[in-house]
Amino acid sequence: MTNPYTKTIRACFVGYIVQAIVNNFVPLLFLTFQNSSQIPLSQITLLVTFNFGVQLLVDLVSVKFVDRIGYRAAMILAHLTAAAGLLLLTILPELLPSPFLGILASVMVYAIGGGLLEVVVSPVVEACPSDNKEKAMSLLHSFYCWGHVGVVLISTLFFQLAGIQNWKILALLWAVVPLGNALVFTRVPIAPLIEEGQQGMTLKELFGKKLFWLFVVMMICAGASEQAVSQWASIFAEKGLGISKTAGDLAGPMSFAVLMGLSRAFYGKYGDRVPLDRFMAYSSVLCILSYLGISLLPLPQLNLVCCALCGLSVGIMWPGTFSKAAAALPGGGTAMFALFALAGDVGCSSGPTVVGFVSGLFGDNLKIGVLAGIVFPALLLAGVLLSRRKSKEG
Repeated sequence: MTNPYTKTIRACFVGYIVQAIVNNFVPLLFLTFQNSSQIPLSQITLLVTFNFGVQLLVDLVSVKFVDRIGYRAAMILAHLTAAAGLLLLTILPELLPSPFLGILASVMVYAIGGGLLEVVVSPVVEACPSDNKEKAMSLLHSFYCWGHVGVVLISTLFFQLAGIQNWKILALLWAVVPLGNALVFTRVPIAPLIEEGQQGMTLKELFGKKLFWLFVVMMICAGASEQAVSQWASIFAEKGLGISKTAGDLAGPMSFAVLMGLSRAFYGKYGDRVPLDRFMAYSSVLCILSYLGISLLPLPQLNLVCCALCGLSVGIMWPGTFSKAAAALPGGGTAMFALFALAGDVGCSSGPTVVGFVSGLFGDNLKIGVLAGIVFPALLLAGVLLSRRKSKEG
């Protein structure tokens, strides 16, 4: 007999592709917005901050919100708001007095969808009956990477063939993905995260667990370790190799995303043969070494290779921490996953901020900034070792 939840897991994979669309499509249009609508760079930068700020707020609110409406309704709502934001992007900039306000409103709508997806997709997969949940979780998170790669490649190809002035057509085409997946989620089975007859932990009980706070720190470090290099990879490629912005994006963030996806796909396929703690510990060591290579090696080509290796090393960190927490705190429920998503997003914003701040103190020296960022993978390694010991102690 085939597992009826296979379709649910596949729909969740597409859910993470949707999140990749809402996070990575609009940044490809920043230069177009700047030129066609005369939007200053300071306002365009605000769009990224606003997107992740709304997602953080949704992470926080959903602690109580998701359990009340249920996972199916939350999943459908997430996809519909993601689609609505992409659709509004083609309409609102011309309807509102200021094009920037139209773009900002559209970003807010799809950011609600992106934030909700981050909270509900992982627990829905965790709840599905499967032989190895760590493998399923790692494979799930690899689809965000493939989504990121696909959005950049397909969008770049579309702009080359149809012209970037026709970006609204592509926005409508991307909106079809969440609309279609919303329809799928009206039909697929969704298993309860907490077994019938069992009681999930209250927030007070969750906050009283030392392991919970250890996993929160690990989630912050996972997000920070990933984004501290990912956000600056394009600049490393452009400045170090003297190539164009487009080529820099392909050589830097794209190679990072591909190797991060390969790491997650590898564990998704062979995770039953490799203990999660060991894989996470070795990945943390590789991450530390890649940070050292970026910071200390004199050749720009080697710095870029180390950027890509960093993508390989951080792949397991986010899904691995989710899996470890789900196993160690089985009654955590929606609140736990929402708070971990919040912690991960805090890390995603704080990692690049620390690197940028320290770089600024040393005359915009990115290498010194990345060297300071080594604290994140180092703390994650300590967290892996400590959580392993505490889990054994019970």
